[in-house]
Amino acid sequence: MLKIKTPKTAKAKREVEKRAPKLVENGKKTLILQGTKTSNVLNVVLTDLYHLKRGNAIRYTRKNENIRPFESGGETSLEFFSLKTDCSLFVFGSHSKKRPNNLVIGRTYDHHIYDLVEVGVENFKSMESFSYDKKLAPRVGSKPFFAFIGEAFESVEELKHLKEVLLDLYRGEVVENLNLAGVDRVYVCTAVSSNTVFFTHCALRLKRSGTVVPRMELVEVGPSMDLVVRRHRLPNDGLRKEAMKTAIQKPKKKVKNVSGDVIQGTIGKIYMPDQQVGGIPLSNNAKGLKREWREGKMKKEKNSQESKKQKVDSE
Repeated sequence: MLKIKTPKTAKAKREVEKRAPKLVENGKKTLILQGTKTSNVLNVVLTDLYHLKRGNAIRYTRKNENIRPFESGGETSLEFFSLKTDCSLFVFGSHSKKRPNNLVIGRTYDHHIYDLVEVGVENFKSMESFSYDKKLAPRVGSKPFFAFIGEAFESVEELKHLKEVLLDLYRGEVVENLNLAGVDRVYVCTAVSSNTVFFTHCALRLKRSGTVVPRMELVEVGPSMDLVVRRHRLPNDGLRKEAMKTAIQKPKKKVKNVSGDVIQGTIGKIYMPDQQVGGIPLSNNAKGLKREWREGKMKKEKNSQESKKQKVDSE
């Protein structure tokens, strides 16, 4: 029998509620970790990726021996770290003679491996190797543009899968409205061949154009690298169908003190405090009292005029 642990403190209950399924999910966090052996180039790659996703990423710097995402049983530790950190995306770096400067980018569903893309890093240039104004550095919470250049992203299955994973990796939190000042960078992916993609990161500078729409200039700020696709694993149809389920519509917000009835329709309850009739202040300036006072005055004037007329007639 599996033992189900229930939260015992208020803080633990809040953490469980944060990780519970929601109709509108939070932004996906990324787990960045490394294997037993890594090269200097790969360490800088992982560091730059962490800086680009600062605020939505967790970096593990210790070596992990038992993580082999493409082998059966080698993903157990990776799924444990995903559950522990509540991360839906991961980037795993490793280096060997057979696969030098190797990166594995993957996604999880219910903290189990969903799909994987393995790429090799070549011709890498770090962010520090570019000379640019520090004001152009990416800000936390900004939303990036993505530009995919080449027909191979639509025709080659490996690049199509890589495009989907990269979009999910850098998308961040889904928003409905976007401020133009929050769009300050562009990721440019160019399909060099059927298995190689040139990846670069550029800052977006807005210039005056004389119209409402500003003129945009791109300044390369790094990192830039060639991603060579080595292996990839797609999810099976059943898992994909399960992960793509969405709610039909948002639940209506509950209205307080309102209930529905088949016969009477909508029934509402209102709160009426006890009315203290004896303590209600009465005003002498009421319109009804003014009208009665005016009518009474007119009757008195009329009676006085009639009495005067009668005296004149009698004389």
